[in-house]
Amino acid sequence: MGVPRSGALLLAAAVLVAGCAPDTGPTPPAAPPAPTATSPAPSADPSADLSPTTSGAPPTTPDAAPAPSPTPSPSPSHAPGAGPDLDDPASLAVVVNKRRPLVPEGWAPADLEDVEGHLLRPGAAAAARGMLAAARADGVPLRIVSGYRSWTEQAGTYAGWVARKGPEAADTVSARPGHSEHQTGLAVDVGDGSGCDLRVCFADTAAAAWVAEHGPEHGFVVRYPRGEHGTTGYWYEPWHLRYLGPERARELERSGVPTLEEFSGLGPAPDYGTPAPG
Repeated sequence: MGVPRSGALLLAAAVLVAGCAPDTGPTPPAAPPAPTATSPAPSADPSADLSPTTSGAPPTTPDAAPAPSPTPSPSPSHAPGAGPDLDDPASLAVVVNKRRPLVPEGWAPADLEDVEGHLLRPGAAAAARGMLAAARADGVPLRIVSGYRSWTEQAGTYAGWVARKGPEAADTVSARPGHSEHQTGLAVDVGDGSGCDLRVCFADTAAAAWVAEHGPEHGFVVRYPRGEHGTTGYWYEPWHLRYLGPERARELERSGVPTLEEFSGLGPAPDYGTPAPG
């Protein structure tokens, strides 16, 4: 799934902000690790499993990215609206974003299972195992890069970025604790070990194309699609998958709406401003 030539300027600008291009040489000592949407705290070991999903705010370059394309409002059958399921952190339908924190914010799954060194809730774990096996059977070296992250782990990651860059800049590279999908145990970052894990160039890999096409069969959707940051609050993350269960994931795919927010009948969540409707 290659990045279109027409998106070259977008990608170049995103690279300047997120540092997601392939490395071209040693990183200057004074700079933090390349701030991708899943950047670790500045003190984190970049060779270790990376921190929870976060993402950059829009670049300051005026033409860095086009405004999100208008999309039709989801039909009632695809917009259940805010309700117990969307708010319940134990539900597969829960929606967590910059304006919808987990309640309580320190919530943790009752049970977690290991999947090749990463934790997920049982249903998501079983689905992830099946997805990995199916991808590898198709010759795609898919692997998990990160899974569940606790409130405490996310708080440490966020605090590290605040100490290094200040609160405003930290919000461009790290989710605040209580606002990370990884805390639900339903989010997983995937890669292929090619050097593009957690980088924008992952979009050009066979692994990214495979999960975009086959993820819904296993209950996973790409949570932060290209050009939808005005709704999701996060820049394009082809590696960040959210488990919804096969039925709901396929329903979202068939609906034609690009984001979980729209599918769920919720308003956009571009920042930590006024809570989203619902």
